[in-house]
Amino acid sequence: MRLLASLVATAFLGLSLLGVTLLTVFQRHLIYPGAFRSQAPTPARPAPAGTEAISLPTADGERLLGFWRAPEPGCPVILTLHGNGSRPEPGAARFAGAPWRTAGWGVLAIAYRGYPGSTGSPSEAGLIADGQAAYALVQARAPGAPVLLHGHSLGAAVAVALAESRPHLGLYLEAPFDSLSAIVAGRFPYLPTRLLLQDTFRSDSRIAAGTGPVLIVHGADDAVVPRAHAERLAALAGPRAQMTVIAGDHVSILGTQDRQALDVFGSNDPACRPLVPPAVR
Repeated sequence: MRLLASLVATAFLGLSLLGVTLLTVFQRHLIYPGAFRSQAPTPARPAPAGTEAISLPTADGERLLGFWRAPEPGCPVILTLHGNGSRPEPGAARFAGAPWRTAGWGVLAIAYRGYPGSTGSPSEAGLIADGQAAYALVQARAPGAPVLLHGHSLGAAVAVALAESRPHLGLYLEAPFDSLSAIVAGRFPYLPTRLLLQDTFRSDSRIAAGTGPVLIVHGADDAVVPRAHAERLAALAGPRAQMTVIAGDHVSILGTQDRQALDVFGSNDPACRPLVPPAVR
């Protein structure tokens, strides 16, 4: 009996050590799969309709692929930040189309460092620097335009980090988590993940520093980021936050609440066209 217990304990210890080793060595492959996925050489990627492909520099010397559409005079720009396994094209196409285009908004969507089209390797500090570079480009190309920070999943964490130090209309967050530490701890409850993680994305400690309204959209059936994460984030944002839970999973919710977002974040600048013409309400 003692031998069996000893064997079980040894096996458990061995598996735990293996888990710690894998998490330590390959954690960024797990956090940023879109950057480490094998990519066959492809022709130059066309810009989504209504946008132009651009290359923008970061403060630490990287070059990022981006897709840009200028706003109408007096109208805002939405800076959209994609999820960890995605790319910028879907966001660029979405926000360059209706109802955003009808409302006169511009858009900038970027590929993080290390993701196809951009140089470098991803990290929490690196992605935040990428967001800062994107924000600076919006300011340069559309001086004075209000900026709405949008992000999906990991991109929501980058948006919240930007909101700490950059003026913005608000935060439009789809399927956000309160911290990457909590997400990983939920997946690996028996490992010291909080000690091993290099990138923690603590939106829970950052969101209170932002200003402006916060709209959180989450899927009731999201198996990637449990709904409780978004609920905690909304509570930490306080009365400026509103949360909408809809039927759907981690991805199917994308874009379903854009008209609600336009109502929440609509520009009051009289120079900008009405957000949604009465005929299409």
